[in-house]
Amino acid sequence: MKNLLTITCVAFIGFAGIESLSAKSKEIPSAKAKTANKSKAKVKKIRHVVCFKFKEDATKEQIAKVEKAFEDLKKKKKIAEIESLEWGTNNSPEGLNKGFTHCFILTFADEKARDAYLPHPDHKAFGKVLKPILDDVFVIDFAK
Repeated sequence: MKNLLTITCVAFIGFAGIESLSAKSKEIPSAKAKTANKSKAKVKKIRHVVCFKFKEDATKEQIAKVEKAFEDLKKKKKIAEIESLEWGTNNSPEGLNKGFTHCFILTFADEKARDAYLPHPDHKAFGKVLKPILDDVFVIDFAK
């Protein structure tokens, strides 16, 4: 009986050791697998968030012109790097917008696409439409 118990324990310990080694080999990928995983790594899209606070004397017509000019960057495909554009006006009941009324969110395939957008001539031209009525701007980008 004692021998049977010893054999059972040794067999169990041996089996557990083999399973442990097997699990560890699954956890540590080979160099080839690491390279394959890197090539499959997903490039994160860039979200470019722009918020505007307009001057108090800005008219509804001037603001509408800015809205249309910003929309046209995507709608009229002036800047091909813009994958999508969403925008809207503040409707938060919290009262924490600090006078910022408009938010535009642009999506780019990657940082390279965003970096091409920033100095783009049509982006600069939009800035000329915006600047006369702009009081303040807030911009933040994040990867997703």
